[in-house]
Amino acid sequence: MIITVSGSPGTGTTTLARALSVQLGLPWVNSGELFRKIASEKNISVKEMNRMAEKGPEIDYLIDDAQRSLAKERQGVFEGRLSGHLLDADLKVLLKSDLRTRAERISKRESKLLEDACQETRLREESEARRYKKYYNIDINDLNVYDLVVDTGRFNESGTLAIVLAAARSRQCP
Repeated sequence: MIITVSGSPGTGTTTLARALSVQLGLPWVNSGELFRKIASEKNISVKEMNRMAEKGPEIDYLIDDAQRSLAKERQGVFEGRLSGHLLDADLKVLLKSDLRTRAERISKRESKLLEDACQETRLREESEARRYKKYYNIDINDLNVYDLVVDTGRFNESGTLAIVLAAARSRQCP
């Protein structure tokens, strides 16, 4: 089984993908972690990496190719902003939540001021939306590719997991 988990920063994609991986006994593939790893290797911030990625598609394509290759080799939970658009999957999940809720989560997680987290998140999303439209002709706000959309501002972690697990189990072969 291949499950994709997509969503904006702070929606809980990592929390959900990690829990799904454990509950379903599937490997977890995190494209955001790969993006951060490349930024770290280049000794630059994620914000700087986003600016570099806006200048050309090479970084995005590198991450996409790695994801596609892994999806061909094995089952798993594939977490990434574009995973639902790029991979053939048994279940495509999108997590969403309002900007303030996401910024509060990011602020807490990264020990930042709420205002800074809010502005950085908004700028990052704008940058990514431009790149996805330019490089892939994908409107990140088009939810039609997803089988399930969950508002994580309305459900806690265990509620979100229960919803997605129910959907995943309904797609599994007996």
